[in-house]
Amino acid sequence: MTDRQEAVEQSLFAAPPMGEQERMVEAILFASAEPVTLAQLIDRMPLGCDPAEALVTLRRRFEGRGVNLIKVGEAWAFRTAPDLGHLMHKEAEESRKLSRAAVETLAIIAYHQPATRAEIEEIRGVAVSRGTIDQLMEMDWIRLGRRRMTPGRPVTFVVTQTFLDHFGLESARDLPGVKELRAAGLLDSRAMPGADTPPDDEETTTGQSELFED
Repeated sequence: MTDRQEAVEQSLFAAPPMGEQERMVEAILFASAEPVTLAQLIDRMPLGCDPAEALVTLRRRFEGRGVNLIKVGEAWAFRTAPDLGHLMHKEAEESRKLSRAAVETLAIIAYHQPATRAEIEEIRGVAVSRGTIDQLMEMDWIRLGRRRMTPGRPVTFVVTQTFLDHFGLESARDLPGVKELRAAGLLDSRAMPGADTPPDDEETTTGQSELFED
């Protein structure tokens, strides 16, 4: 008989109760980032413990629970119950920085809606790329409005409820005026696209009410 076998025999009566051994195995598995083998459990637990028996009992105890004890190759690990896996998907919100062209286009639509592509281009002074419009529509910040009753019946663009919700606005009429935007540091001292001179408070308020349609 080897020294270890003799030591095991002498320590059998000193081994912790099986309930305590199960707790040890459970703690080791929960704390481990990787599956744990039986040999590793034996090395970590007090001499005389029987982790193999503890694993059998634990596996049965966790059947039907939110996590299950499963065998991964020659190792053991706790894993989410298969039917609950969909709850573990993390919803991540991705921030997307708008280009200057997209910001200007969005601002023009918000303050001049319903606005056609030609009107947006006239105010900006440059052509509006399809990619810019597509990006804003993909974000659900603008949508197609009614067609204009003019030759060619061009489509118009308006802001969406998602846009209003994002900025905490009840309606497009709640958009701040140019002077408020400058006071908040959101605009520089230059006039907005399409404006020859910065409007005063009265002109801003009047202008906004004329720009929007119900």
